[in-house]
Amino acid sequence: MTDVFSFVRGTMPVLVTLPHSGCHLAPGMERRMTERGRQLPDTDWYMEHLYAGALARGMGVLKANHSRYVVDLNRGADDAALYPGRPSTGLVPSLTFDGQPIYHEGQAPDESEIAERREAYWRPYHEAVAEELERLRQKWGWAVLWDGHSIKSTIPRLFEGTLPDLNLGTNSGQSCDGELQTLLGRQLAGNVAYSHVVNGRFKGGYTTRHYGQPERGIHAIQLEIAQSTYLRSEEAPWPIDLEKAVRLSRMIDGLLETALCWRPEAGCSGK
Repeated sequence: MTDVFSFVRGTMPVLVTLPHSGCHLAPGMERRMTERGRQLPDTDWYMEHLYAGALARGMGVLKANHSRYVVDLNRGADDAALYPGRPSTGLVPSLTFDGQPIYHEGQAPDESEIAERREAYWRPYHEAVAEELERLRQKWGWAVLWDGHSIKSTIPRLFEGTLPDLNLGTNSGQSCDGELQTLLGRQLAGNVAYSHVVNGRFKGGYTTRHYGQPERGIHAIQLEIAQSTYLRSEEAPWPIDLEKAVRLSRMIDGLLETALCWRPEAGCSGK
C-alpha cells in the first residue's frame, strides 16, 4: 500500500502542507469509479513543483499521496460544512466539484467505509501535522503552517464568476497574527501580475481553522491558487505551462520568505 503521506522535515519554523496533490486511490476503488471520477479532475496539480522552493529554504513539506476522492484531508473528521449555504464537497466526496458522479450508481462508499478511510488516511496525516507543529513550536516558540492548494478558476457550482489568481485565507484573521496577514497582503498587492484577495471566497479549510491558534504561537495560512496561473488548460490532461509555473513559483517563494522572515515579537518587511 502506498504511504499515506510523504514528509521531508525542515530546519525552519515553517511547515508547508499539500493535502490535495496526491493521485493514488484506495485498494479496489478505481473499478467502482466513473470515467470522469478516474480522471481526478479536482486534484491540486503540480503543487510539489510550485513549492519546490520551500525545501530549499529549510521548510518542512508534508504532501498527501492519495487523492482527495479517497478522503479530503482539508475537511474535519465530522464532515462539518465549511461554508454554510454552499454545496459541501464532503470528507469522502461522491461528486466532482462540477457535480458529476465519482462512482457508478450504488458504488459510493457507505458509512462504514467512510469510517475506515478516516482511520486509515485522515487520522495519520493529521497526527503527523499536529506532531510536527508541536515540535516546531517547542523548538522555536512559534510555527507557521502554510497550506498550499490550487483549483480551477471557474466552477459555477461552487462559486460565482472567476476566482482571483491568488486567494489568501486566514479564517477572517483568526488563524494567524494580524501583522503576518498584513505583510502577506501587502506583498500580494504589490505584484500587479496577479489578482488577489484576502479572506474572500476561500477563507481556509479545516487545516487553517483547526491548527491556526495564534495565542499558542501557531499561525496558519491557506493559499488557494487559480490553476489558470500555471496550466495551459484547466481541462484533462491539465498540461502545465512551464514559463507561467516558473513565474508563479517565484511569487510563492516570495510569500514563503515573508512567512519565514516574520517573527511574532517583531515582524520584518516583506520583499
